[in-house]
Amino acid sequence: MIISYNWLNEYMPEIIEPEKLSKILTSIGLEVESMNKYETIKGSLEGLLIGEVITCEKHPDADKLKITTVNTGNAEKLQIVCGAANVAVGQKWL
Repeated sequence: MIISYNWLNEYMPEIIEPEKLSKILTSIGLEVESMNKYETIKGSLEGLLIGEVITCEKHPDADKLKITTVNTGNAEKLQIVCGAANVAVGQKWL
């Protein structure tokens, strides 16, 4: 049977960490076979990088490309060559 940790917490007088709750349940004879982290989006948002376009200029050697400078929160700004016709300063990219 699969039981939600959040559901169990509704019946507890105080919130107990999942690992500790697992040990308590096992000690009273309720075997906990495994614990799985629930994520509404598989992989969560791990690895997602958001950047804001700081500058946007036409590429000197191509009609349909633009050179953008993007701030991702790191010390270095990224220079990205982009083919999107609608890219503009102030936009945020994923």
